[in-house]
Amino acid sequence: MTTCRVPLAPVPGPRGLPVLGNLPAFGRDPLAFLERLRDDHGDAVLWSLGPRRSVFLSHPQHIAEMLAAREHTYDILDIGWAFKQVVGESVIMSGGADWRRKRSLVQPTVRPRQVRTYAATMVDCARSAADGWRDGERIDVRRQMALITQRVVLRCLFGNDLGDATGDLARAMNVAEHEIGAELRSVSLFLPGWVTTPARRRLRAAVATIDAEVHRLIRARSGGAREAGNTAGGGPGGEGRDDLLDRLLAARDEDGLPLSPREVRDEAVTLWAAGHETTSTALTWIWYLLSRYPSVRERLDAELDRVLAGRPPTIDDHDRLTWTQQIVKEALRLYPPAWLLAGVAREGAVLGGRRVPPGTVVWCSPWTTHRDPRWFAGAGEFRPERWDGGGSGDVPDHAWFPFGGGQRTCLGARFAQVEAVLVLAALAQRFRLDLPDTEVRPRVGLLLLPSAPLCATLRAVT
Repeated sequence: MTTCRVPLAPVPGPRGLPVLGNLPAFGRDPLAFLERLRDDHGDAVLWSLGPRRSVFLSHPQHIAEMLAAREHTYDILDIGWAFKQVVGESVIMSGGADWRRKRSLVQPTVRPRQVRTYAATMVDCARSAADGWRDGERIDVRRQMALITQRVVLRCLFGNDLGDATGDLARAMNVAEHEIGAELRSVSLFLPGWVTTPARRRLRAAVATIDAEVHRLIRARSGGAREAGNTAGGGPGGEGRDDLLDRLLAARDEDGLPLSPREVRDEAVTLWAAGHETTSTALTWIWYLLSRYPSVRERLDAELDRVLAGRPPTIDDHDRLTWTQQIVKEALRLYPPAWLLAGVAREGAVLGGRRVPPGTVVWCSPWTTHRDPRWFAGAGEFRPERWDGGGSGDVPDHAWFPFGGGQRTCLGARFAQVEAVLVLAALAQRFRLDLPDTEVRPRVGLLLLPSAPLCATLRAVT
Protein backbone atom coordinates (compact mmCIF):
# COMPACT_ATOMS: atom_id res chain seq x y z
CA MET A 1 0.00 0.00 0.00
CA THR A 2 1.18 3.56 -0.76
CA THR A 3 1.36 5.95 2.18
CA CYS A 4 2.70 9.39 2.98
CA ARG A 5 5.53 9.77 5.43
CA VAL A 6 4.39 10.15 9.02
CA PRO A 7 6.39 12.87 10.82
CA LEU A 8 7.90 11.99 14.17
CA ALA A 9 6.41 14.07 16.96
CA PRO A 10 7.56 12.65 20.33
CA VAL A 11 5.42 13.55 23.33
CA PRO A 12 6.27 13.19 27.02
CA GLY A 13 5.17 9.94 28.58
CA PRO A 14 4.48 9.10 32.23
CA ARG A 15 6.65 10.78 34.83
CA GLY A 16 9.27 8.55 36.36
CA LEU A 17 11.26 8.37 39.55
CA PRO A 18 14.73 9.84 40.03
CA VAL A 19 17.44 7.49 38.68
CA LEU A 20 14.98 4.60 38.12
CA GLY A 21 12.75 6.48 35.69
CA ASN A 22 9.79 4.35 34.60
CA LEU A 23 11.46 1.06 35.56
CA PRO A 24 9.07 0.27 38.49
CA ALA A 25 5.94 0.71 36.35
CA PHE A 26 7.53 -1.13 33.43
CA GLY A 27 8.69 -3.96 35.68
CA ARG A 28 5.25 -4.61 37.18
CA ASP A 29 3.69 -5.42 33.81
CA PRO A 30 5.84 -4.58 30.77
CA LEU A 31 3.20 -5.41 28.17
CA ALA A 32 0.48 -3.34 29.82
CA PHE A 33 2.95 -0.47 30.32
CA LEU A 34 3.87 -0.41 26.63
CA GLU A 35 0.21 -0.58 25.63
CA ARG A 36 -0.46 2.47 27.82
CA LEU A 37 2.38 4.35 26.13
CA ARG A 38 0.72 3.68 22.78
CA ASP A 39 -2.90 4.26 23.80
CA ASP A 40 -2.51 7.16 26.24
CA HIS A 41 0.26 9.12 24.53
CA GLY A 42 0.67 8.27 20.84
CA ASP A 43 3.02 6.87 18.23
CA ALA A 44 6.27 8.31 19.65
CA VAL A 45 6.54 8.59 23.43
CA LEU A 46 9.42 9.79 25.58
CA TRP A 47 10.07 7.65 28.65
CA SER A 48 13.03 6.31 30.61
CA LEU A 49 14.26 2.89 31.66
CA GLY A 50 16.58 3.93 34.42
CA PRO A 51 18.47 7.15 33.71
CA ARG A 52 18.60 6.73 29.91
CA ARG A 53 16.47 8.85 27.62
CA SER A 54 14.21 6.64 25.54
CA VAL A 55 11.54 6.95 22.88
CA PHE A 56 8.95 4.24 22.23
CA LEU A 57 7.68 3.84 18.66
CA SER A 58 4.29 2.44 17.72
CA HIS A 59 3.77 3.50 14.11
CA PRO A 60 4.92 0.94 11.49
CA GLN A 61 6.59 3.63 9.34
CA HIS A 62 8.81 4.79 12.19
CA ILE A 63 9.57 1.18 13.12
CA ALA A 64 10.51 0.36 9.55
CA GLU A 65 12.82 3.39 9.41
CA MET A 66 14.55 2.45 12.63
CA LEU A 67 15.02 -1.20 11.74
CA ALA A 68 16.31 -0.33 8.27
CA ALA A 69 18.91 2.03 9.74
CA ARG A 70 19.92 -0.07 12.74
CA GLU A 71 23.16 -1.31 11.25
CA HIS A 72 24.37 2.16 10.21
CA THR A 73 23.05 4.69 12.71
CA TYR A 74 22.25 2.67 15.85
CA ASP A 75 24.44 0.87 18.35
CA ILE A 76 23.52 -2.41 20.02
CA LEU A 77 21.83 -1.87 23.37
CA ASP A 78 23.60 -3.65 26.20
CA ILE A 79 20.51 -4.91 28.02
CA GLY A 80 22.12 -6.37 31.08
CA TRP A 81 24.58 -8.76 32.63
CA ALA A 82 22.34 -11.83 32.41
CA PHE A 83 21.78 -11.67 28.65
CA LYS A 84 25.50 -11.32 27.97
CA GLN A 85 26.26 -14.42 30.03
CA VAL A 86 24.22 -16.49 27.59
CA VAL A 87 25.01 -14.99 24.18
CA GLY A 88 28.44 -13.46 24.86
CA GLU A 89 29.83 -11.47 21.93
CA SER A 90 27.90 -13.33 19.27
CA VAL A 91 26.47 -11.96 16.04
CA ILE A 92 23.41 -10.45 17.73
CA MET A 93 25.63 -8.35 20.00
CA SER A 94 28.13 -7.31 17.32
CA GLY A 95 28.24 -4.38 14.95
CA GLY A 96 30.12 -3.09 11.92
CA ALA A 97 32.80 -5.27 10.36
CA ASP A 98 32.68 -7.78 13.22
CA TRP A 99 28.93 -8.26 12.68
CA ARG A 100 29.37 -8.68 8.92
CA ARG A 101 32.12 -11.29 9.43
CA LYS A 102 30.08 -13.32 11.91
CA ARG A 103 26.89 -13.06 9.88
CA SER A 104 28.75 -14.39 6.81
CA LEU A 105 29.64 -17.50 8.80
CA VAL A 106 26.14 -18.20 10.08
CA GLN A 107 23.91 -17.14 7.17
CA PRO A 108 24.72 -19.94 4.69
CA THR A 109 23.42 -22.57 7.11
CA VAL A 110 19.93 -21.05 7.20
CA ARG A 111 19.42 -19.92 3.61
CA PRO A 112 16.21 -21.19 1.92
CA ARG A 113 18.10 -23.83 -0.08
CA GLN A 114 19.65 -25.20 3.09
CA VAL A 115 16.35 -25.08 4.97
CA ARG A 116 14.86 -27.38 2.31
CA THR A 117 17.43 -30.03 3.21
CA TYR A 118 16.47 -29.81 6.89
CA ALA A 119 12.75 -30.45 6.33
CA ALA A 120 12.94 -34.24 6.60
CA THR A 121 14.72 -33.96 9.95
CA MET A 122 12.09 -31.51 11.24
CA VAL A 123 9.31 -33.95 10.39
CA ASP A 124 11.25 -36.95 11.70
CA CYS A 125 11.78 -35.28 15.09
CA ALA A 126 8.08 -34.41 15.33
CA ARG A 127 6.97 -37.91 14.39
CA SER A 128 9.43 -39.49 16.83
CA ALA A 129 7.91 -37.42 19.62
CA ALA A 130 4.38 -38.36 18.56
CA ASP A 131 5.38 -42.04 18.54
CA GLY A 132 5.85 -41.74 22.29
CA TRP A 133 2.49 -40.05 22.91
CA ARG A 134 -0.60 -42.01 23.96
CA ASP A 135 -4.28 -41.21 23.66
CA GLY A 136 -5.57 -39.76 26.95
CA GLU A 137 -2.09 -38.94 28.23
CA ARG A 138 -1.42 -35.48 29.69
CA ILE A 139 1.64 -33.56 28.56
CA ASP A 140 3.37 -30.28 29.34
CA VAL A 141 2.99 -28.60 25.96
CA ARG A 142 5.91 -26.21 26.20
CA ARG A 143 8.29 -28.92 27.40
CA GLN A 144 7.31 -31.25 24.57
CA MET A 145 7.64 -28.54 21.93
CA ALA A 146 11.03 -27.51 23.32
CA LEU A 147 12.34 -31.07 23.21
CA ILE A 148 11.27 -31.42 19.58
CA THR A 149 12.68 -28.13 18.34
CA GLN A 150 15.88 -28.49 20.32
CA ARG A 151 16.50 -31.85 18.73
CA VAL A 152 15.82 -30.37 15.29
CA VAL A 153 18.41 -27.62 15.75
CA LEU A 154 21.03 -29.92 17.20
CA ARG A 155 20.67 -32.39 14.35
CA CYS A 156 20.33 -29.90 11.50
CA LEU A 157 22.90 -27.29 12.47
CA PHE A 158 25.32 -29.16 14.72
CA GLY A 159 25.15 -32.72 13.45
CA ASN A 160 24.46 -34.20 16.88
CA ASP A 161 21.65 -35.54 18.99
CA LEU A 162 22.46 -35.26 22.68
CA GLY A 163 20.05 -37.94 23.83
CA ASP A 164 19.45 -37.77 27.58
CA ALA A 165 21.31 -34.45 27.83
CA THR A 166 18.58 -32.78 25.78
CA GLY A 167 16.34 -32.50 28.85
CA ASP A 168 19.15 -30.98 30.92
CA LEU A 169 19.75 -28.39 28.20
CA ALA A 170 16.07 -27.51 28.01
CA ARG A 171 15.85 -27.02 31.77
CA ALA A 172 19.01 -24.90 31.80
CA MET A 173 17.70 -22.66 29.04
CA ASN A 174 14.39 -22.26 30.90
CA VAL A 175 16.30 -20.99 33.93
CA ALA A 176 18.41 -18.65 31.81
CA GLU A 177 15.36 -17.26 30.00
CA HIS A 178 13.57 -16.63 33.29
CA GLU A 179 16.52 -14.87 34.92
CA ILE A 180 17.15 -12.66 31.88
CA GLY A 181 13.53 -11.52 31.94
CA ALA A 182 13.55 -10.98 35.70
CA GLU A 183 16.66 -8.81 35.45
CA LEU A 184 15.10 -6.67 32.75
CA ARG A 185 12.20 -5.85 35.06
CA SER A 186 14.18 -5.02 38.21
CA VAL A 187 16.90 -2.79 39.61
CA SER A 188 19.37 -5.66 39.16
CA LEU A 189 19.54 -4.43 35.55
CA PHE A 190 21.88 -1.71 36.82
CA LEU A 191 24.04 -3.83 39.14
CA PRO A 192 27.68 -4.29 38.11
CA GLY A 193 28.73 -7.76 37.03
CA TRP A 194 30.75 -8.47 40.16
CA VAL A 195 27.67 -8.27 42.40
CA THR A 196 26.45 -11.76 43.28
CA THR A 197 22.76 -12.43 43.90
CA PRO A 198 20.77 -15.68 44.19
CA ALA A 199 19.38 -15.06 40.70
CA ARG A 200 22.87 -14.65 39.27
CA ARG A 201 24.03 -17.85 40.95
CA ARG A 202 21.12 -19.69 39.34
CA LEU A 203 22.00 -18.21 35.97
CA ARG A 204 25.68 -19.13 36.28
CA ALA A 205 24.73 -22.73 37.03
CA ALA A 206 22.40 -22.84 34.00
CA VAL A 207 25.04 -21.33 31.70
CA ALA A 208 27.58 -23.87 32.99
CA THR A 209 25.23 -26.68 31.93
CA ILE A 210 24.73 -25.11 28.51
CA ASP A 211 28.46 -24.55 28.03
CA ALA A 212 29.33 -28.11 29.04
CA GLU A 213 27.10 -29.59 26.35
CA VAL A 214 28.13 -27.11 23.68
CA HIS A 215 31.80 -27.79 24.38
CA ARG A 216 31.08 -31.52 24.03
CA LEU A 217 29.71 -30.81 20.56
CA ILE A 218 32.77 -28.76 19.68
CA ARG A 219 35.26 -31.32 21.02
CA ALA A 220 33.53 -34.16 19.21
CA ARG A 221 33.76 -32.31 15.90
CA SER A 222 37.17 -30.67 16.23
CA GLY A 223 38.72 -33.85 17.59
CA GLY A 224 37.51 -35.82 14.62
CA ALA A 225 35.69 -38.35 16.77
CA ARG A 226 32.11 -38.54 17.89
CA GLU A 227 31.04 -39.63 21.33
CA ALA A 228 29.05 -42.80 21.45
CA GLY A 229 25.33 -42.21 21.25
CA ASN A 230 25.68 -38.52 20.28
CA THR A 231 25.55 -38.83 16.51
CA ALA A 232 22.63 -38.04 14.24
CA GLY A 233 23.75 -40.66 11.74
CA GLY A 234 23.24 -40.05 8.07
CA GLY A 235 20.76 -37.20 8.43
CA PRO A 236 21.42 -33.49 7.98
CA GLY A 237 24.45 -32.32 9.85
CA GLY A 238 26.25 -35.67 9.64
CA GLU A 239 29.77 -36.35 8.42
CA GLY A 240 30.79 -34.40 5.35
CA ARG A 241 28.13 -31.74 5.76
CA ASP A 242 28.94 -28.02 5.70
CA ASP A 243 26.92 -27.25 8.82
CA LEU A 244 27.29 -24.36 11.24
CA LEU A 245 29.81 -26.07 13.47
CA ASP A 246 32.02 -27.01 10.52
CA ARG A 247 31.98 -23.41 9.30
CA LEU A 248 32.81 -21.98 12.71
CA LEU A 249 35.69 -24.38 13.27
CA ALA A 250 37.08 -23.89 9.76
CA ALA A 251 36.77 -20.09 9.78
CA ARG A 252 39.92 -18.00 9.60
CA ASP A 253 40.32 -14.25 10.02
CA GLU A 254 42.30 -11.98 7.72
CA ASP A 255 45.51 -13.09 9.46
CA GLY A 256 44.69 -16.75 8.95
CA LEU A 257 43.84 -17.36 12.61
CA PRO A 258 40.87 -19.50 13.68
CA LEU A 259 38.06 -18.30 15.85
CA SER A 260 38.79 -18.58 19.53
CA PRO A 261 37.00 -21.30 21.52
CA ARG A 262 34.94 -18.53 23.12
CA GLU A 263 33.85 -17.14 19.74
CA VAL A 264 32.82 -20.60 18.55
CA ARG A 265 30.92 -21.12 21.79
CA ASP A 266 29.10 -17.76 21.56
CA GLU A 267 27.86 -18.33 18.01
CA ALA A 268 26.91 -21.95 18.68
CA VAL A 269 24.95 -21.14 21.84
CA THR A 270 23.19 -18.17 20.25
CA LEU A 271 21.99 -20.03 17.19
CA TRP A 272 21.07 -23.10 19.21
CA ALA A 273 19.01 -21.04 21.67
CA ALA A 274 17.43 -18.79 19.03
CA GLY A 275 16.84 -21.70 16.67
CA HIS A 276 14.75 -23.73 19.04
CA GLU A 277 13.33 -21.38 21.68
CA THR A 278 11.53 -19.12 19.20
CA THR A 279 9.85 -21.99 17.37
CA SER A 280 8.96 -23.98 20.49
CA THR A 281 7.38 -20.87 22.02
CA ALA A 282 5.38 -20.20 18.85
CA LEU A 283 4.18 -23.82 18.72
CA THR A 284 3.15 -23.69 22.38
CA TRP A 285 0.93 -20.67 21.74
CA ILE A 286 -0.43 -22.29 18.56
CA TRP A 287 -1.72 -25.30 20.51
CA TYR A 288 -3.26 -22.96 23.07
CA LEU A 289 -5.05 -21.02 20.32
CA LEU A 290 -6.21 -24.12 18.44
CA SER A 291 -7.78 -25.46 21.61
CA ARG A 292 -9.68 -22.19 22.11
CA TYR A 293 -10.78 -21.84 18.46
CA PRO A 294 -12.19 -25.24 17.38
CA SER A 295 -13.33 -23.97 13.98
CA VAL A 296 -9.72 -23.11 13.12
CA ARG A 297 -8.67 -26.61 14.15
CA GLU A 298 -11.41 -28.17 12.02
CA ARG A 299 -10.19 -26.28 8.96
CA LEU A 300 -6.62 -27.41 9.77
CA ASP A 301 -7.77 -31.05 9.88
CA ALA A 302 -9.48 -30.65 6.53
CA GLU A 303 -6.35 -29.18 4.94
CA LEU A 304 -4.10 -31.91 6.33
CA ASP A 305 -6.47 -34.61 5.02
CA ARG A 306 -6.66 -32.97 1.61
CA VAL A 307 -2.97 -32.21 1.12
CA LEU A 308 -1.30 -35.08 2.96
CA ALA A 309 -3.90 -37.87 2.74
CA GLY A 310 -2.36 -39.59 5.77
CA ARG A 311 1.31 -39.46 4.76
CA PRO A 312 3.95 -37.39 6.60
CA PRO A 313 4.48 -33.83 5.32
CA THR A 314 7.51 -32.96 3.20
CA ILE A 315 9.06 -29.68 2.12
CA ASP A 316 7.15 -29.96 -1.16
CA ASP A 317 3.92 -29.79 0.83
CA HIS A 318 4.88 -26.58 2.61
CA ASP A 319 3.54 -24.15 0.03
CA ARG A 320 0.29 -26.13 -0.29
CA LEU A 321 -0.35 -26.03 3.46
CA THR A 322 -1.67 -22.49 3.19
CA TRP A 323 -4.05 -22.61 6.17
CA THR A 324 -1.30 -24.10 8.33
CA GLN A 325 0.97 -21.22 7.31
CA GLN A 326 -1.76 -18.71 8.15
CA ILE A 327 -2.17 -20.26 11.60
CA VAL A 328 1.54 -19.85 12.24
CA LYS A 329 1.58 -16.27 10.98
CA GLU A 330 -1.44 -15.27 13.05
CA ALA A 331 -0.04 -16.90 16.19
CA LEU A 332 3.19 -14.94 15.66
CA ARG A 333 1.08 -11.80 15.43
CA LEU A 334 -0.74 -12.41 18.70
CA TYR A 335 2.21 -13.86 20.62
CA PRO A 336 5.48 -12.74 19.02
CA PRO A 337 8.23 -14.62 20.90
CA ALA A 338 10.63 -11.64 20.67
CA TRP A 339 8.43 -8.91 22.11
CA LEU A 340 10.81 -5.93 22.40
CA LEU A 341 13.53 -4.47 20.14
CA ALA A 342 15.84 -1.52 20.69
CA GLY A 343 18.79 0.43 19.34
CA VAL A 344 20.89 3.31 20.65
CA ALA A 345 20.90 6.29 18.28
CA ARG A 346 24.23 7.52 16.97
CA GLU A 347 24.96 10.87 15.36
CA GLY A 348 22.92 11.15 12.19
CA ALA A 349 19.92 9.07 13.29
CA VAL A 350 16.69 10.43 11.78
CA LEU A 351 13.09 9.23 12.15
CA GLY A 352 10.07 10.73 10.44
CA GLY A 353 12.24 13.57 9.18
CA ARG A 354 13.36 14.49 12.70
CA ARG A 355 16.81 14.18 14.22
CA VAL A 356 17.11 11.72 17.10
CA PRO A 357 19.57 12.92 19.76
CA PRO A 358 22.62 10.64 20.03
CA GLY A 359 22.40 8.26 22.97
CA THR A 360 18.61 8.00 22.83
CA VAL A 361 17.40 4.43 23.19
CA VAL A 362 14.76 3.81 20.51
CA TRP A 363 12.35 1.02 21.39
CA CYS A 364 9.59 -0.79 19.51
CA SER A 365 7.45 -3.79 20.38
CA PRO A 366 5.88 -6.37 18.07
CA TRP A 367 3.39 -7.05 20.89
CA THR A 368 1.88 -3.56 20.83
CA THR A 369 2.08 -2.96 17.09
CA HIS A 370 0.69 -6.40 16.22
CA ARG A 371 -2.31 -5.73 18.47
CA ASP A 372 -3.01 -2.20 17.27
CA PRO A 373 -6.64 -2.02 16.05
CA ARG A 374 -5.64 0.56 13.45
CA TRP A 375 -3.87 -2.15 11.49
CA PHE A 376 -5.78 -5.28 12.51
CA ALA A 377 -9.56 -5.52 12.88
CA GLY A 378 -10.42 -7.60 15.94
CA ALA A 379 -6.79 -7.22 16.96
CA GLY A 380 -7.11 -9.44 20.05
CA GLU A 381 -8.80 -12.29 18.19
CA PHE A 382 -7.22 -15.30 16.50
CA ARG A 383 -8.18 -14.92 12.85
CA PRO A 384 -5.84 -16.81 10.49
CA GLU A 385 -8.17 -15.90 7.64
CA ARG A 386 -6.86 -12.33 7.80
CA TRP A 387 -3.78 -13.66 5.98
CA ASP A 388 -5.68 -15.22 3.07
CA GLY A 389 -3.61 -14.57 -0.02
CA GLY A 390 -0.48 -13.99 2.05
CA GLY A 391 -1.55 -10.76 3.71
CA SER A 392 -3.88 -7.82 3.52
CA GLY A 393 -3.61 -4.66 1.47
CA ASP A 394 -4.74 -2.71 4.50
CA VAL A 395 -1.83 -3.85 6.68
CA PRO A 396 1.19 -1.54 6.37
CA ASP A 397 4.74 -2.76 6.14
CA HIS A 398 6.13 -3.55 9.61
CA ALA A 399 2.74 -3.75 11.27
CA TRP A 400 3.81 -7.44 11.47
CA PHE A 401 7.49 -7.94 12.29
CA PRO A 402 8.05 -10.90 14.64
CA PHE A 403 11.57 -11.39 13.26
CA GLY A 404 12.64 -7.75 13.25
CA GLY A 405 13.57 -6.06 10.00
CA GLY A 406 16.28 -4.44 7.91
CA GLN A 407 19.73 -5.97 7.58
CA ARG A 408 19.51 -7.37 11.09
CA THR A 409 16.36 -9.40 10.45
CA CYS A 410 16.61 -12.67 12.34
CA LEU A 411 18.81 -15.02 10.33
CA GLY A 412 16.67 -18.00 11.27
CA ALA A 413 13.31 -16.54 10.23
CA ARG A 414 12.81 -18.89 7.27
CA PHE A 415 14.05 -21.87 9.28
CA ALA A 416 11.63 -21.09 12.11
CA GLN A 417 8.58 -20.59 9.90
CA VAL A 418 9.14 -23.74 7.84
CA GLU A 419 9.81 -25.73 11.00
CA ALA A 420 6.66 -24.46 12.71
CA VAL A 421 4.49 -25.38 9.70
CA LEU A 422 5.95 -28.87 9.20
CA VAL A 423 6.09 -29.78 12.90
CA LEU A 424 2.52 -28.56 13.43
CA ALA A 425 1.31 -30.55 10.42
CA ALA A 426 3.15 -33.71 11.48
CA LEU A 427 1.75 -33.58 15.03
CA ALA A 428 -1.76 -32.35 14.23
CA GLN A 429 -2.43 -35.12 11.74
CA ARG A 430 -1.97 -37.59 14.61
CA PHE A 431 -3.17 -35.80 17.75
CA ARG A 432 -5.38 -33.07 19.14
CA LEU A 433 -4.12 -31.27 22.22
CA ASP A 434 -7.04 -30.38 24.47
CA LEU A 435 -6.34 -27.66 27.00
CA PRO A 436 -8.58 -26.30 29.78
CA ASP A 437 -10.84 -23.49 28.61
CA THR A 438 -9.10 -20.83 30.68
CA GLU A 439 -7.35 -17.71 29.52
CA VAL A 440 -3.57 -17.70 29.94
CA ARG A 441 -1.70 -14.41 29.96
CA PRO A 442 1.81 -14.19 28.58
CA ARG A 443 4.78 -13.87 30.91
CA VAL A 444 7.55 -11.52 29.90
CA GLY A 445 11.04 -12.94 29.88
CA LEU A 446 13.61 -13.10 27.14
CA LEU A 447 10.68 -14.45 25.11
CA LEU A 448 6.91 -14.17 25.49
CA LEU A 449 5.91 -17.34 27.34
CA PRO A 450 2.68 -18.57 28.94
CA SER A 451 2.39 -17.38 32.55
CA ALA A 452 1.22 -20.84 33.67
CA PRO A 453 2.05 -24.37 32.52
CA LEU A 454 -0.07 -25.52 29.60
CA CYS A 455 -1.01 -29.11 30.34
CA ALA A 456 -2.90 -30.76 27.49
CA THR A 457 -4.77 -34.04 27.16
CA LEU A 458 -3.77 -35.93 24.02
CA ARG A 459 -6.56 -37.12 21.74
CA ALA A 460 -5.51 -39.42 18.92
CA VAL A 461 -6.85 -38.44 15.49
CA THR A 462 -8.76 -41.35 14.01
